Amino acid sequence: MKLFDSHCHLNDSAYDKDVDAVIKRAHDVGVSACMIVGTDKESSIKAVALATSTNNIYASIGIHPHEAKHCSESTLKYLINLAENTKVCAWGEIGLDFNRMYSPQDDQEKWFIRQLEIADKYNLPVIFHERDSNGRLLEIVMTHSKKGRKGVVHCFSGNRMELEQYINLGLYIGITGVLTLKKRGAALRKLAPIIPVEQILIETDAPYLTPAPEKNRTRRNEPAFVRHILFKLAETRKEDPEYLASVTWENSCRLFNI
Repeated sequence: MKLFDSHCHLNDSAYDKDVDAVIKRAHDVGVSACMIVGTDKESSIKAVALATSTNNIYASIGIHPHEAKHCSESTLKYLINLAENTKVCAWGEIGLDFNRMYSPQDDQEKWFIRQLEIADKYNLPVIFHERDSNGRLLEIVMTHSKKGRKGVVHCFSGNRMELEQYINLGLYIGITGVLTLKKRGAALRKLAPIIPVEQILIETDAPYLTPAPEKNRTRRNEPAFVRHILFKLAETRKEDPEYLASVTWENSCRLFNI
């Protein structure tokens, strides 16, 4: 099987000492491609550097809602220039996070909308981050809609109504290791079967959200563990793992224009 980890943070300091070994472990178990996602200027620079130096590693750049209070037009101009690198295949992760409120809501919404405009202008797919926005992200996305916009709702954690709205917008749905967790993943396991197969991606969000059973062994997630998500998703949907691996690979390549 050939797997695509569609969202990870190998640009995180957690991998500073052994990123090459982490990439090799992923490759050894069939994880043949990864999307490294930026969350601010520095992590975006690091993502592009890693992607440029490594085959089958790609980069996304953007300002996460947690970092919105530090965003500026000059920062976005820098990222726009960075996007000229051919390994930059998406803009994000961007969106709204009203759970921890590391940035004020006004700042989050202002820079989310601005980054949507940039992604649309440069025809880059969007990686969306949404947590506890109570429908506000959907409202903004629909208000600032663009025909043909592609995107993925990273680490989907919403309800059925939200899921159906995302699907109707043509967005992909990112499934993380939460699916494998007995209690926390129960709601997601109920919803996973209704996602059209052509709109599903698998992702680790490494170094976060370590899936079971690896969660019992290590706190740090890594792309190699995406296979556990794939197998649990196949079990939940009653589909053949090899078929699902092939489809999620094709979905990732189609979304990111790879």
